[in-house]
Amino acid sequence: MNHLPSKTKLFGSLHKPISKKRAAEQNCLSLLQLCNSLPKFLQLQSHIFKLGLQNNPLVLTKFTSISSDLNAITYASSFIFSPYVEPHFFDVFLFNTIIRSYAVTSDLKHNALCLYGKMLSYGIWPNKFTYPFVLKACAGIGELKLGHIVHGSVVKLGFHDDSHVLNTMVHMYCSCGGGIEYGRKMFDEMPKWNSVGWSAMIGGYVRWGLSSEAVELFREMQVARVAPDEVTMVCLLSACTDLGALELGKWLEAYIKRENVPKSAVLWNALIDMFAKCGDVDKALSLFRSMSQRNIVSWTSVIDGMAMHGRGAEAVSLFEEMKKDGVVPDDVSFIGLLTACSHSGLVEQGKGYFYSMTKEFGISPKIEHYGCMVDLLCRAGLVQEALDFVQRMPIKPNPVIWRTLITACRAHGELKLGEKITKELIKHEPTHDSNYVLLSNIYAKMFSWEKKTMIREVMVKKGMRKVPGSTMIELYNEIYEFVAGDKSHSEYKIIFQMVDDIGKEISRAGYIASTSEVLLDIDEEDKEGALNRHSEKLAIAFALMKTPPGTPIRIVKNLRVCEDCHSATKFISKTYKREILVRDRNRFHRFIDGICSCKDFW
Repeated sequence: MNHLPSKTKLFGSLHKPISKKRAAEQNCLSLLQLCNSLPKFLQLQSHIFKLGLQNNPLVLTKFTSISSDLNAITYASSFIFSPYVEPHFFDVFLFNTIIRSYAVTSDLKHNALCLYGKMLSYGIWPNKFTYPFVLKACAGIGELKLGHIVHGSVVKLGFHDDSHVLNTMVHMYCSCGGGIEYGRKMFDEMPKWNSVGWSAMIGGYVRWGLSSEAVELFREMQVARVAPDEVTMVCLLSACTDLGALELGKWLEAYIKRENVPKSAVLWNALIDMFAKCGDVDKALSLFRSMSQRNIVSWTSVIDGMAMHGRGAEAVSLFEEMKKDGVVPDDVSFIGLLTACSHSGLVEQGKGYFYSMTKEFGISPKIEHYGCMVDLLCRAGLVQEALDFVQRMPIKPNPVIWRTLITACRAHGELKLGEKITKELIKHEPTHDSNYVLLSNIYAKMFSWEKKTMIREVMVKKGMRKVPGSTMIELYNEIYEFVAGDKSHSEYKIIFQMVDDIGKEISRAGYIASTSEVLLDIDEEDKEGALNRHSEKLAIAFALMKTPPGTPIRIVKNLRVCEDCHSATKFISKTYKREILVRDRNRFHRFIDGICSCKDFW
């Protein structure tokens, strides 16, 4: 007769294999935690098979998480969804980890959505941690329709009252084209527990160039007594940079100090970038010098700042200092350096740095670097050399490069060449309005009014309009915007009168209107009137009306400043004894006592 085993023997025999399995699992998890290279990771995959843990959800989840850190999520995913792994062992935590890993990639975000669908097909229900990852993937893809579908699932499954889900939903809508209004609607309807939702909405406004709305929302945030965090500050500093709102930027810097907001490298770099692009490049340099640890972005930001202010020699000096400091330049830092050489007329140095990219640092020039070189040669009036350079390029020139050449042709009298290139460009880009504007401008310079009129008629027929010039100015914590001939301002009649008075004053000082800037077949007197209504002149007149004598004036122009406005601003700075700082699309112009920092080279 077989005797039953004793209780001790029975539980001992059951406990032994369980302990071994548990020990193997813990050992594998520990090894994964220490894994820091792809070869080790591949070895661990074999180890998982050897231990028979390929169906262990805990091990698979950790395996996926580590693969994301090693940029090997595609490899991990192919293993998990291979025939060797049984899907009935999958759980929501594993899928959340895979979805998150794909959501943070730069070019595989769509896989996160595919896996979300696979998860549902396996009958595994999402939880409140699933949707922030799925929504982040939607934000990266930027398809509004897709976002709406996921939003519907969130509501259907009852996660629409979770704060983390709601904040990510706002971010998702603000990242999709045409979604900013949906994002604001979500934001207005949801409880605002902390700064995260505010930062998402403010960041959304900044992303789509709605910086004034971002600043206005921040003011609402202050009224609501919600303390901004580092992310909010970075978004707001970007808004200040866009608007050229130096005073608001200074207030934000003071707030960061007063409230002891932690200064990460990202926040330091945002402050440097803001001060440089809002006109106070010396403050930007001072902040840069006070940083305890600088990264490549810090160096690039301050080099870019010097480039925008036409301080090419200082930009070159900083670049050399960066190399001595052991920081290896990247392709972005070379764009800033080449721009500095271009804006300061440092042609030979620019050429030297361009060729050093490949020889010294093994960096293959991208289209942006070739564009900088074309710009460098064109600004120096070397139009034929620029054309030869373009024709020898190993990569196909983009329309921006051709437009740079066309602009140089017009500026330096190579009108026939400019006409030929523009016509060719229109063949390849028949719907791009700026190509027609360039050709129209060339015909105006040739005094070919019939051809110019014909081009304008084609533009009207195609529904195209030239981008209007606009200028912003920050006065007494308010941002004012003017467009050419603007009558929307409540005081426009007084402003127009002030512009006329300024015109008379500077004419007495020797100013002569550059009427070739008006591309219309009208008489000279009418042309002068049209020039008088350019947006930067309206903004300067408004500043002269509203600020005490001697106060510096700072304005931001959305286009390149024209020759006439540049000349007029020099006379205004001398006649009215004002320092005038103009940021146009390309660079800064600092006008003091009738002289511009660009030395008439822009």
